Amino acid sequence: MKNNRLKQLRKEKGVSQIDLGEEIGLSHASISRYETGGLEPNITTLKKLATYFNVSIDYLVGYSDER
Repeated sequence: MKNNRLKQLRKEKGVSQIDLGEEIGLSHASISRYETGGLEPNITTLKKLATYFNVSIDYLVGYSDER
């Protein structure tokens, strides 16, 4: 997720990496690596993130500009 959509969405919602991680059951280190492109989330994590931010997976990974 090198397109920084995750970081953008997280900041728009006003949550920290720690808070987001706690909400979806991940460490803040994982969230940080997703945001920097050091780690790619699996499909289960993508579903959790998309649901949490109320966006499509396509939007989250940069395939679509429609939320």
